[in-house]
Amino acid sequence: MTRSPHRDPMRTALRDAGARCAALAVASTAATAAGLVLPAVLGHTLDLLLAGAPATAWVARAAGLVLLAALLDGCAGVLAGTVDARATAGLRKRVTRQVLALGPRASARFGAGDLVGRLVGNAAQAGTGPAALAALLAAPAGPVGGVVALGLLDPWLAAVFLAGAPVLALLLRAFTRDTSACVADYQHEQGRIATALAEAVDGHRTIAAAGLQAREAERVLRPLPDLARAGHRMWRVQGRAAAQAVTVGPLLQLAVVAVAGLLLFRHRISVGDLLAASRYAVLATGVGVLVGQLAAATRAHASGRRLAEVLAHPAPAHGSRPLPSGPGRLELRGATVHRGGRTVLDGVDLTVPGGTVLAVVGRSGTGKSLLAALAGRLADPDAGEVLLDGVPLAALRHDELRRAVTYAFARPALLGTTVADTIAFGLTTPSPAGLRAAARKAQADAYIRRLPDGFATPLGEAPRSGGEAQRLGLARAFAHPGRLLILDDALSGLDTVTEHRVTAALLAPGRGPTRLIVAHRVSTAARADAVAWLDGGRVRAVGPHARLWRDPAYRAVFGARAAEGTTR
Repeated sequence: MTRSPHRDPMRTALRDAGARCAALAVASTAATAAGLVLPAVLGHTLDLLLAGAPATAWVARAAGLVLLAALLDGCAGVLAGTVDARATAGLRKRVTRQVLALGPRASARFGAGDLVGRLVGNAAQAGTGPAALAALLAAPAGPVGGVVALGLLDPWLAAVFLAGAPVLALLLRAFTRDTSACVADYQHEQGRIATALAEAVDGHRTIAAAGLQAREAERVLRPLPDLARAGHRMWRVQGRAAAQAVTVGPLLQLAVVAVAGLLLFRHRISVGDLLAASRYAVLATGVGVLVGQLAAATRAHASGRRLAEVLAHPAPAHGSRPLPSGPGRLELRGATVHRGGRTVLDGVDLTVPGGTVLAVVGRSGTGKSLLAALAGRLADPDAGEVLLDGVPLAALRHDELRRAVTYAFARPALLGTTVADTIAFGLTTPSPAGLRAAARKAQADAYIRRLPDGFATPLGEAPRSGGEAQRLGLARAFAHPGRLLILDDALSGLDTVTEHRVTAALLAPGRGPTRLIVAHRVSTAARADAVAWLDGGRVRAVGPHARLWRDPAYRAVFGARAAEGTTR
């Protein structure tokens, strides 16, 4: 059950910045209007000076127009900066909310590096869209006003310019089309490099340990030639458009000035009119302004499309049903999941009685983590359903689901300002005593006591190993009351003694949540109430570890020592 998300991000950004964009368009148009009036005033002033008539008032008018145009340009600059900042912030908020709503689906679909690139670079570029569009709407005022002014001076001047106008229109059309395509290609290649770089940074210790830095650098930079080609193509398109504009524009200006000179010779216009006509010809051929605004709007539109891809990805919809009282009985009924063209989980039927401990084991790639994701609805099955105390997870209210299900991961993301914030992350009213108890249960209390300020130590000043980070993640899970606790390989970074103590606390007698543990160690599976053995995307067997241990294929899941019959 999904919902189609959101409208076009650029349209929304434009709507949110509507008043400021309108003010920007008005300020830009007014500045252009002042610039259009100025040549006529200067021309008339020149005629007065040549005739020996008083021209002080007209000189003052010209100075006033120059000052007004400068003030309006300054206002337009401030408005453009404000609109850009607000639009960028709004787009980043929307995309961030969407990424968080998608959860793991977002990185699985786009890649973590590409998401960061879209959220940082593309959002900033798309944020310039509303201001670029407002400026683009105001930009034609210069060329159109210049042509009208030429016509007012003499119809022949406008006719000469309009004869070459179709060439300019064709240049702008081709420029817009070519720029849109090459900008999209450039941003796509940037996303590929960002994804590969994020993967390399995430696995930097493994890369260093294997001595494969050079190979990984080559992998990350492999799209660089494609990026360079896309960038060169983009600059060629813009350079070609600029060169064509530089060629066609001056020719039209020269034609207008030549005709104006002929009209002056025939006494149809004055010397001041000739001056004004030369300036209006420059304004009428203001293709450079249009090209620049079109380029900015095109880049913003291309970036907006990349944000729209994220926003258009369907986020999971949540139901309205509350969770009834119950022991935390988990059921998977015919759960099937496809990934990358293959079936990872194939019709899985599994029941975990409330309050019991189920260990999920299997070889790498058999879908253990995916099953754990389904159990708490971090992923949805393509077929079948998952129920908690008889209610399909998709029918539950979002807050009910997240209160009922708690996760701990092999590589937990530690969020918050202090260590206490990290353990309490997600709790409405954390209790200091509860946080301390959770840390003791996760065997993290000794580590925390060694920190300078204990629980109040800023997270950035709390150096930690992988195992210590895993203990903080476990403490966070233990601090959250719920009826289903899912540990996705969350004990893998612990030494044997610590793992034994955490498991003992996890399996302590007494009423507790239902526990689903993705396990790789024999000791963890042996202490569980039951073991679900995944093989080839199906549940091959469910039962006590001691009974399954008789099967050599089951022992082989745990490696060579287990295959020889050695238990730990």
